[in-house]
Amino acid sequence: MKITKIFFHLINLIFLIFYLYPGSISGFLVYGDFSKQPQITPDFYFSSNHVYAFIFLTLFGLISHINKNKIIFYFTFISIFLELAHLVIPNRSFQFSDLFGNMLGVLISILILYIYNYLEKK
Repeated sequence: MKITKIFFHLINLIFLIFYLYPGSISGFLVYGDFSKQPQITPDFYFSSNHVYAFIFLTLFGLISHINKNKIIFYFTFISIFLELAHLVIPNRSFQFSDLFGNMLGVLISILILYIYNYLEKK
């Protein structure tokens, strides 16, 4: 197994733990408070933190996997599922801005990969 695939699976596991934990692990690491969420940049109509997280995760997934269709389906599914899971996770809440941020992160990553592949063929 390639090192990028192993690294992707490790990042994916950490990502799932951070996303499904009933509180903000990153808020605890930064502020010492599970109820606070660090903000990298201001939100617009979508959650910028979610965009950055899904760009990072999706790019590693796209780079490490040969079957791009399966991994794109996985990220589309997981971006929706994880936000819907917040409906039942204590101390978490479903927000459309987070869902839009998740989806936007996946779409930006796909676009980056397509542009890179297009430019590499030239």
